[in-house]
Amino acid sequence: MAELSVDTTSIPGLLHVTLAVHGDNRGWFKEAYQQEKLQAAGFPEFDIVQSNVSFNAEKGVTRGVHAEPWDKYISLAHGEAFAAIVDLRPGASFGAVETFTLTPGNAIFVPRGCGNSYQTLTPDVVYTYLVNDHWSPDAQYTLINAYDPALGIGWPIAEADAIRSQKDIDHPPLAALR
Repeated sequence: MAELSVDTTSIPGLLHVTLAVHGDNRGWFKEAYQQEKLQAAGFPEFDIVQSNVSFNAEKGVTRGVHAEPWDKYISLAHGEAFAAIVDLRPGASFGAVETFTLTPGNAIFVPRGCGNSYQTLTPDVVYTYLVNDHWSPDAQYTLINAYDPALGIGWPIAEADAIRSQKDIDHPPLAALR
């Protein structure tokens, strides 16, 4: 069994969290977010105001890239997904990409201004996330196309086979933000 750890990445503020998953013949249990333990391991202050769940029935569902105006802590309750995070904030790391395979045994903390995207690798993915600001229809998002070649994301499922919304397909390339 893995021990809880919080690891930094090449993108400032983006964290990869390894979670302890306890399992037996009945199934498994994890503390997806335990503030005291996470902060002791290097996690930042995070004032949660909303919890969200996204269910994705099919393998190949691809969402994003969306940079919201709040921080986001992402963990899976079921299934496996490939996550790609793009730094869309002004500065030296603009355009940097980090990728992760998400399972119930890990999580990521995505700081505001970084674009989040994911692709389901199994059916029935339950994607949960905590945020530190309330969703609003007036929220200002930064959006880019997940399959923009300039990003160099090695998506496990090709664009032609991905299940995407028309809105995500129509997102502009990274160059439109420069």
